[in-house]
Amino acid sequence: MLHCALQTEPMAAAVSPAAALALGLLAVALAAACAWPRKGLVARWQAGRRGARRVRAEDALKHLCKARFDGLTPTLESLAGAMAVSLNRAAETLDELQRGGFATLAPEGPRLTPDGERYALSIIRAHRLWEQHLAEHTGVAESEWHRRAERQEHFITPQQADSLAAGLGHPTHDPHGDPIPDPERGYVSGAGQPLTRLQPGHWVRISHIEDEPEQVYAQIRAMGLYPGTLVRVIENDAQKVRVWCGGEEQVLAPVVAANITAVSVPEAAETEPPGTMVLSQVPLDRSARVVRLSPRCRGAERRRLMDLGILPGTVIGSEMESPAGQLRAYRVRHALVALRTEQAALIQVAPLESAAGTPRSGEPSLHEPVPA
Repeated sequence: MLHCALQTEPMAAAVSPAAALALGLLAVALAAACAWPRKGLVARWQAGRRGARRVRAEDALKHLCKARFDGLTPTLESLAGAMAVSLNRAAETLDELQRGGFATLAPEGPRLTPDGERYALSIIRAHRLWEQHLAEHTGVAESEWHRRAERQEHFITPQQADSLAAGLGHPTHDPHGDPIPDPERGYVSGAGQPLTRLQPGHWVRISHIEDEPEQVYAQIRAMGLYPGTLVRVIENDAQKVRVWCGGEEQVLAPVVAANITAVSVPEAAETEPPGTMVLSQVPLDRSARVVRLSPRCRGAERRRLMDLGILPGTVIGSEMESPAGQLRAYRVRHALVALRTEQAALIQVAPLESAAGTPRSGEPSLHEPVPA
C-alpha cells in the first residue's frame, strides 16, 4: 500500500490547480470556437455545405434551361457532366430541385417549372453581364472571363444585376455574342447558323462564338475570329471549312467551325474595300486608310486607340520600325504613335495606292513636321 501511494503521489502533484484551470479554459475556448453561432467552425462548415448545395442547384438549373432553349433533351448523365459531379450527386440535386418546386421529372426527362426557369435566367443573366463588365471595364485576360463569371454569378443578386446592366448601358449580348436575358422579355435566342451549315460563296458576320470547351475557344481566338467579324465562306465540307477574313485565309476543322455561329449580311454590305488588311501588314513608307477597329478590340484598348485619333477614314502612315520588329511608329494626324504588332493587328485598313511620301491630292503629307 505504501509502495502504491508513493507511485501515485507524484502524478497527483503534477496536476496543479492552475494547470487544471488552464486546461478547462482551453476546453471551453475550443468548444466555443466550434459551437459559436454563425462564426463558429461548425456554423461555417454548415454554411459551406449549404453554399455548395446552392451552387450545384444553380448549375443544374442553368443546364436544364440552356438545354431547353437549344432544343436538346437533358438527361441525368448530361446533368452530371455539366455539374462535374457523380450521377448520385446529380440525382440528389435534381431531387432537391423537385422538392423546391423548381423542376419536374417528365417522361422525356427533367424539366424546369416557371419558377425554376426564372431562377435559371437570373443566373445566366448575372454570368453574361459580369463577362461584359470584365471585357469593357477591366484588364482581365479574355481567357479568364468565363471562369471568373462562373464563380461570380452565384453571388450577384437580381438588384445588383440591374445596377450592373445600367452601368454597362443595358447590353443585349455578352462579349461572345450570347444574348443576355431581359427581366421582362426573358430569354431571346441568338440568330444565325453554325459555320458548318453555311454555303460557300457568301459573306456572313459572326454573331456568336461558344466559349466551351476552352481549348476550342482558344484556337478560334488565335485565328482572330470574334463576334462581329465579317468573313466569306470559301469551302465547306466534311473535312474542313475555309473562310476569308481580315485579308487572309483561315482553315478550320468542322469541330471548331461548329462552335461559330454566323448570320448572312445584306448584299450591299458583302463587299469590303479591295485589299483590306490589318495595319501591321502595311509595309514601311506606305499609307492606308482605317476601315474599322477589330471586334476583338474592346474596353480600355479600344478607347485608347480612338483617343489617338484612329477612327474610320483616318489615313495612317507606317514610318519606322524597332530593330526587333515588335514596335512600329505610325503617323496619325501629324503625330507619331508607337504601336506593338498585336495592337496594329486590331486595326483593319485599306491600303492607299500612293506611297506614304507622295499622298493623294488633298491628303496630309505623312512627313510634315509636327506643329510646335
